[in-house]
Amino acid sequence: MINDTIASDHMVSALKTLEIEIGGLEDLKSAFKQTGLGDAFEQAVNAFASAKGRIIVTGIGKSGHIARKIAATFCSTGTSALYLHPGEASHGDLGAISRDDVVFAITWSGTTRELGDIVNYCSMYRLPLIVATANGSSWVGEAADICLTLPVVREACPNELAPTSSTTMQLVLGDALAVALIEARGFSSHSFGLFHPGGRLGAQLTTLEKVMGTDEALPRVTLDATLRSATIEMSRKRYGCTAVIDADEKLVGAFTDGDLRRCIAIHDLDDPIGSHMSPRPVTAEPSMPAAQALTLMNDNAVSVLFVTDSEKLVGIVHMHDLVRLGIG
Repeated sequence: MINDTIASDHMVSALKTLEIEIGGLEDLKSAFKQTGLGDAFEQAVNAFASAKGRIIVTGIGKSGHIARKIAATFCSTGTSALYLHPGEASHGDLGAISRDDVVFAITWSGTTRELGDIVNYCSMYRLPLIVATANGSSWVGEAADICLTLPVVREACPNELAPTSSTTMQLVLGDALAVALIEARGFSSHSFGLFHPGGRLGAQLTTLEKVMGTDEALPRVTLDATLRSATIEMSRKRYGCTAVIDADEKLVGAFTDGDLRRCIAIHDLDDPIGSHMSPRPVTAEPSMPAAQALTLMNDNAVSVLFVTDSEKLVGIVHMHDLVRLGIG
């Protein structure tokens, strides 16, 4: 059993940490409007967006961990990037930097000695160097072509030593750069899906054209078919229904096992299917994301979606197909 007093003390500590770090982000927000940070940010986004090569993100210690995350976020949102460890750079990995790259160095103090070889390399080969630091007048800040000077904030650590508020600010700055580049490049959810084909996120971004049944797997009969032939077609396929199409292959209705149960006892099997089909079935376009399709099914209480392109039937998707992707 946790002592209530101890639990209360921990809660106070947590809330204090949140308050201090939120305060740091408020200072960052103000700096965009009240200092030159906003202009430098605009220049940095333009430099990144116009780069013919990659963004080489570097930093060491806690700033290095943030740099890795920023590089990963850039990559996943359409901006080619690479994290370069300053120590490894000094022992041969400077060769990873091409003449078309832009270097983005992250250092809170601006006095990080380990960045020296990378900074000198940029100067030697006239590579654009963008620096994010809280000390714009430091040697790294002065060496930068563009310096993102961050406001000095109080660390949440009670000793004001462990990077806490400062790394939160660096991380949010990286997110702001990534989002600005997404908007500058018009990076769409479709593009995002191309970089995230695996896992739950990839499943959510998968489109119906990748999972729908087509050709022989697609149950369909023409409008002049009989109740008998529609029942046979529905039984041959696994979807529990069949589409009804006209002479132009446009979807005009659907015949389901529910429709069959309602009419089988009182109608002739040679009746035209048009008399028993359900008109205007729920449809979707091939480009619809799977997650959106599943929502559409749930909203309309259906287990099957017919996929059409300019009203023409092109595929069919069962709810189970989407659940198997892992989005259910």
